[in-house]
Amino acid sequence: MNSPDSSADHLFLQPFWDHVLTEFGDIVSSPFFPVLLAFSGYLCFSFPFACIDLLGERCPLLYQYKIQKNKRPTVEMMILCVWKAVYNHVIYVFPAVFLNWFWMPQWPLPVNAPTVFTLLVEVLGCLLLFDFQYYIWHVLHHKNLWLYKKVHAVHHKYVAPFSLSSQNLSGYELMTVGFWSSLNPIRLGCHPLTSWTCNLLSIWMSVDDHTGYNFPWSLSQIMPYGLYGGVLAHDLHHQRPDTNFAPFFGHWDLICGTSCSIKGSV
Repeated sequence: MNSPDSSADHLFLQPFWDHVLTEFGDIVSSPFFPVLLAFSGYLCFSFPFACIDLLGERCPLLYQYKIQKNKRPTVEMMILCVWKAVYNHVIYVFPAVFLNWFWMPQWPLPVNAPTVFTLLVEVLGCLLLFDFQYYIWHVLHHKNLWLYKKVHAVHHKYVAPFSLSSQNLSGYELMTVGFWSSLNPIRLGCHPLTSWTCNLLSIWMSVDDHTGYNFPWSLSQIMPYGLYGGVLAHDLHHQRPDTNFAPFFGHWDLICGTSCSIKGSV
């Protein structure tokens, strides 16, 4: 997928890509790099909101936008979520990556960078595909009581989500999400830079969904027509688990009649 004027776009990202290959080639070539990138992104994106939660009313400029002000996460709750994330990565993710690396050949990184147009289109394609996959998975794991109790109930431990709770998942759910995140860029023939960008962006969007703060500058406030569900939609999902199943965008909930707003069902 290339734009009509791809030569100029290549010049924009090529110096950056050359620098990555020259200075960090061994690191980014490791099969563990995407996992470490995602986990470090989770911690970095969550940290500012964890600070706001701990400050609470002492930070009124930001705390005023908290959706459920009567339910504030404690330090213990935050530590448990981080520990759950570490445990899942050690027990499930890293062994799976190691086995995949052992059995599957590792292809060399491409010399050429993607165009800006290609990167943007591929990232959007990966996000839309993941959004559809997780919507179906999410509905199934709410409608089937056995699946909910055995798999997805872990994530619904907190009725008022907070940033670090975005990774409070069962091992099976984390592996499912990780499988799609890893496989979708391969299916769509994406550049590694696209895959890493999409990886970080999806982690940020997931953390944003769980912050519990509906800021005026939140993406859901900026994007019109309910195209992006965002934090308010997902916070409502934790309060009303039979609604707002899509992880990021709002179109599948609108199409399937599972959308819910503050005023009630759409």
